Amino acid sequence: MAELTAAASVPPGRAQPQAQGSALPRLDVATVRKDFPILERRVNGHRLVYLDSASSSQKPRAVLDAMEHYYETTHANVHRGVYTIAEEATALFEEARAKVARFIGAPDVSEVVFAKNVTEAINLVAQTWGRRHLGQGDAVLLTHMEHHANIVPWHMLSAERGFEVRWLPITDDGHLILDDLDRLLEGVKLVSLTAISNVLGTANPVRRVADAAHAAGALVLADAAQHVPHVRTRVADMACDFLGFTGHKMLGPTGIGCLWARRSLLEEMPPFLGGGEMIRDVRLDGFEPTEVPWKFEAGTPPIAEAVGLGAAVDYLEALGMDAVRAHEIELTGYAMRVLRERHGDAIQIHGPADPRDRGGVISFCYKDIHPHDLSQVLDQHGVCVRASHHCAKPLMRRLGVAATARASVYVYNDESDIDVLAEALAEADALLG
Repeated sequence: MAELTAAASVPPGRAQPQAQGSALPRLDVATVRKDFPILERRVNGHRLVYLDSASSSQKPRAVLDAMEHYYETTHANVHRGVYTIAEEATALFEEARAKVARFIGAPDVSEVVFAKNVTEAINLVAQTWGRRHLGQGDAVLLTHMEHHANIVPWHMLSAERGFEVRWLPITDDGHLILDDLDRLLEGVKLVSLTAISNVLGTANPVRRVADAAHAAGALVLADAAQHVPHVRTRVADMACDFLGFTGHKMLGPTGIGCLWARRSLLEEMPPFLGGGEMIRDVRLDGFEPTEVPWKFEAGTPPIAEAVGLGAAVDYLEALGMDAVRAHEIELTGYAMRVLRERHGDAIQIHGPADPRDRGGVISFCYKDIHPHDLSQVLDQHGVCVRASHHCAKPLMRRLGVAATARASVYVYNDESDIDVLAEALAEADALLG
């Protein structure tokens, strides 16, 4: 990968002009790194090499400052007070919703519902739309590569409502097998699938699945937790009916995520939680919910977190999502090549071979060393990787492993981080192999 250097005419953090003969913009990673205070840390005597962004990304100064400024100058509850700072807080909260809507290409800002995370967003769909529409004789279609957040809610509801949970299988290299899709869709009311696998990195053909699902009379939910932070997202292009994602994986704070759904669906779905904020009227004999999206946002919402998420959207838009995606394709390809060249048959990388078919996630097994042991040795070199089943136990069984180590890259990583990982793996091999 060519050296990522800044051009004098480009504002800090923004994408670089296209190199001669290149079709893709570039990131100035050296400048981007300076925006992340945590990357100045040293861990066990080494610079911090953070390769766990698929679990949770680090936060730029712009996000930290936006949240601190809110608390120092503006904090009040939203949609309630008519005094100045309450109105300012409400305006900031709703401005964040508008930024999110723009970021994913939502046609209507009221189609964006704030939730705690993507897990809550999927549970919201299951417990409102699913509880109303799914029953005996129906089916939900999932894939073998789903996160538990897109499996357990459907098992829970199936146990109560009696519908069938079906599965789209995968190939050995981590692609969906769609040859039998039309048959599997018979009787299906909802297809719920990950847009990009958090384990394999596979970028799934959501639009192709959605078109087939709609032709069969089914709706589509996309778990976009690994998609929205890394790939330019337009809900119309994906043709999904529901889409969930989470703030802390896209440079924003924890405690806030989003559900997007077509307004007509949100209108007919019952409330998820009851309490304050989500009502128009409450009587002794019942209640009337308020309009969308607020009927799904009971209680005091995560106001500062919404402000932080809005700042994260601003930051990513300034970088340019095409540049983010191009950088990750290039860096993922470099990582796969270097790890295989350096470690040969000792390392097994799961998922598609072509980095253009995957996100910046590399799950691997190294000899017979347990991933937890591997991760602990890498930590001694300042390298942070995840060692786990990654909340995807059905996929682990399909791969024939109990767990993997997972390195995942983002906008603040470059070749030097991959080189440190490769060297640290050699040290782990010498110690544990």
